[in-house]
Amino acid sequence: QVQLVESGGGLVQSGGSLRLSCAASGSIIVKIYDMGWYRQAPGKQRELVAAITSGGSTNYADSVKGRFTISRDNAKNAVYLQMRSLKPEDTAVYYCNAVRAWYNYWGQGTQVNVSS
Repeated sequence: QVQLVESGGGLVQSGGSLRLSCAASGSIIVKIYDMGWYRQAPGKQRELVAAITSGGSTNYADSVKGRFTISRDNAKNAVYLQMRSLKPEDTAVYYCNAVRAWYNYWGQGTQVNVSS
């Protein structure tokens, strides 16, 4: 069964940190997929937060540069999003995404709430 399972969300105060995890299973091998973290706040479109390609290149949304770090653990077949200096505007459901050729998979999302 092809699956992406996110975890690590929760409630944190402004300025705090969280680490999101995305565990991949089935035919999703994170080292050969382009992996990304997206988020969707209420009433807004889903947006890319951070991505890491199969080659290891990373890119970030301007709003999170310098605060968030995406990483990959090939041995654990997992991708992580370290979030620091969180702001109330980071509040959203965060989704893990895996893309390779015509394959495009999404996790179920994990809620992050940042209080002011």
